[in-house]
Amino acid sequence: MRPRRLVFAGQAIVDIVLRVPALPERGGDMIATSAEITTGGGFNVMAAAARQGLPVLYAGGHGTGPWGDLVRAALGVEGITILRPADPGRDTGFDVALVEPDGERTFATHPGAETLNGGWPGTPVAQGDVVYLSGYGLPRISPLPSAAQVFVDPGPLAAQIPADLLDPVLARCDWLSCNQREAGLLTGSAEPVAAARLLLGRTDHASVIVRTGASGCVLAVRGGEMTRVLAPVVEAVDTTGAGDTHAGVFIAGLADGLSPARAAVRANAAAAFSVTRPGPATSPTRAALDAWLAERRG
Repeated sequence: MRPRRLVFAGQAIVDIVLRVPALPERGGDMIATSAEITTGGGFNVMAAAARQGLPVLYAGGHGTGPWGDLVRAALGVEGITILRPADPGRDTGFDVALVEPDGERTFATHPGAETLNGGWPGTPVAQGDVVYLSGYGLPRISPLPSAAQVFVDPGPLAAQIPADLLDPVLARCDWLSCNQREAGLLTGSAEPVAAARLLLGRTDHASVIVRTGASGCVLAVRGGEMTRVLAPVVEAVDTTGAGDTHAGVFIAGLADGLSPARAAVRANAAAAFSVTRPGPATSPTRAALDAWLAERRG
């Protein structure tokens, strides 16, 4: 079924991004070469999908204060609908992202109002919607909305999610997407094809994507072939948000009627595009991605 909307039940936060020559030693200090404050976290997934033309609704929490104001303003620019009122008692959370010269990033996060998990009452989920769930805030609710497809990304904390919380989501989800490190944490296998096969076994009916960084991803469609989908070769400047870009553009590709394999090709290209630009929310618009791909082919 082609998605008609993305209902995002993850968390949008603020990124404080510091570009550093290297990670500081414990107890040490490091002078950043540049700094930026921007909206990140789940915002990157939503922006990636919205820039490809897919309607997006934000079902997560947001706070009262300067960080919440920044998140709401960014959502407004992208045309994303906010479903919940602001939490009057606290502000939105933030993270500090240290970005090294090779583009790798390391985070420290302080949660806030985005961790609100009030369940689904009042959240309009309809037939054809895709509900995106993040490992940063899997819902303790039963059942998950039956009318929608469920797309799950367990995120960097995959190994820390309690089994009684993760297993019901894996049993319900239609798509499971994670990077190679996270797949290894969930399966014990560092080899992405083997990990994808093991992840299929942990789900009841889901298809699986294991993102493999610069090389692209492994796509395991339930009942179909296991495929390595290659990504364009680029020089990475900043990998922050690349996985989020991949997820948002993949879902938008399915909404456009692409097969999972073609949607993965497009998602790989968008992620490659995004890492050539500094910052966390650098997913291209549909027009920019099409032009970039045409230029590379020509």
